[in-house]
Amino acid sequence: MTKYRKKPVTVEAFQWNGGISGFSEPLHPEWFNNAIKGGTVRFDVDDKGPHWIIRTLEGDHRANPHDWIIQGVKGELYPCKSDIFELTYEVAEQPAQDTEQSQ
Repeated sequence: MTKYRKKPVTVEAFQWNGGISGFSEPLHPEWFNNAIKGGTVRFDVDDKGPHWIIRTLEGDHRANPHDWIIQGVKGELYPCKSDIFELTYEVAEQPAQDTEQSQ
C-alpha cells in the first residue's frame, strides 16, 4: 500500500494564557482580534472556566487556557491542545526582535 506524508505547512498561532481581558489583548495577534470583531470567535465563561468559542466548518470548538489557537492556510481558525501542538509544530522563523537579541 502507498504511504503518504502530510505536506509541510506554515501557520500562525499563539498560546492563550487564560486572560479574560477580551478584545485587543496585547498578546492576541491582529487576525484573532479581527475574528472576534467579525463574530468567528467569542469569549465565554461557564462552570469549567473561561474559554473561547471558535466557529469552524466542523462546528463550534472550545479553546481553554493554555490551548494554542491556530490560523490555517486558508485563514480558518481552530484550537489545539498544547501537547498535540508540540508534537505537530515547530518554529518556522523567529520574530525579528528575537533574532536581534540572540546575536
